[in-house]
Amino acid sequence: MRNVSRKILGFAILMVILSGCENYFGDKTDLSFIELPESNFREVAYVPVQPILNQFASPTDVVAGFDELIYVVDNGSEEVIALDQSGVEVGRKFIQGARTMAQDRSLDLLVIGTITDTVNPTIVRSCIYRLDLSTPNGYGLRYAEFTDTIIHPFYFKSSFISDDQRVSLNNIAVLSDNSFYVTRSGPRTRPTRDDAILLFDKNGRFITPIEITDSRGSQFPEYVNDPIGITSLAKPPQINVDTRGDFIFTTLDPNGVLKVQYIEKQESIDGTAFTPKVNFSGDTTLASSFINDPFKFDRPIDVEFTGDGTNYIFVIDEAKDSLFQFTANGLEGIEPPPASGETRFIKTSFGGNGIGAMQFNQPSAVAYLNRVLYVADKGNSRVLRFRLTLDIR
Repeated sequence: MRNVSRKILGFAILMVILSGCENYFGDKTDLSFIELPESNFREVAYVPVQPILNQFASPTDVVAGFDELIYVVDNGSEEVIALDQSGVEVGRKFIQGARTMAQDRSLDLLVIGTITDTVNPTIVRSCIYRLDLSTPNGYGLRYAEFTDTIIHPFYFKSSFISDDQRVSLNNIAVLSDNSFYVTRSGPRTRPTRDDAILLFDKNGRFITPIEITDSRGSQFPEYVNDPIGITSLAKPPQINVDTRGDFIFTTLDPNGVLKVQYIEKQESIDGTAFTPKVNFSGDTTLASSFINDPFKFDRPIDVEFTGDGTNYIFVIDEAKDSLFQFTANGLEGIEPPPASGETRFIKTSFGGNGIGAMQFNQPSAVAYLNRVLYVADKGNSRVLRFRLTLDIR
């Protein structure tokens, strides 16, 4: 706790000092020029923010940090790249196999990558690197130091077999107390099931796989199949961060009917239970489609929850080259403005394969900060930014 407090205090002091140094962290996104789509324009829609950020090889993740920087994981160059909100690069760091990441509330980065065995270089394992951004030399990726490496499978056992190389740690969701969930997938079902959502404490110590239960308390060890994306409700900004342990995860299970699931953490005298949320609205008088429509998604690779009180859920479907937006109750779209004449929620989902400013090619991740959407468009080697027309006018 003392180290966490030291880092947060140090960062706060640094921000004050640097506030007079010609915007060290850069300006926020310039929205003075918005390129409106020339076709299919609706009064309520997302529109692109220029310029497109195209300095990447293969961006596989984009994250809005608690320090209000934007972090891009470029798997092509095996780097984590920090940007300010105007898109200006402020630092980068090589991390072997870097694929996805998260930032905790003490401003450490948790990066999923790979590590090569020092004795047998043919053995490469999935791992999580922890980076301290606040060092005696300064704050940021250029000064970052590695402080821990969580290597599969050694966080829960001491032995290693060949199948452990086929296990993948996929995504991280940080909670308000800096504990975190990790999605894991792999080939085995016995004796240890590879497909799981894991819980680690704030120091990176493995606690347990999450067991999903129904309302009667029955557990389903095989409920989680091929999990990939995950988000908690604890998102930036730091003010009023959600303290619940709820999470939303996505699955690439080809047989999955519902590939995006909201899981509620419930505390009682009998202990802690994780149960699927069953009260998503299906009221067709409110919306025409819902997050829990059967077979709604093909490959929902990533999911994001907004931490500014709007409580939107964004889902990236890699196979459909599309971004979907839902309310916290599962309605697709946003509530119509009073003067619009609409009675049902207005769809704001968009996409389609291509190179246009509203199109994607294998999108891989979505982030949200200060009412700006960031999408890692892996196949087009770029990061796109979008703003809702209601937030501009």
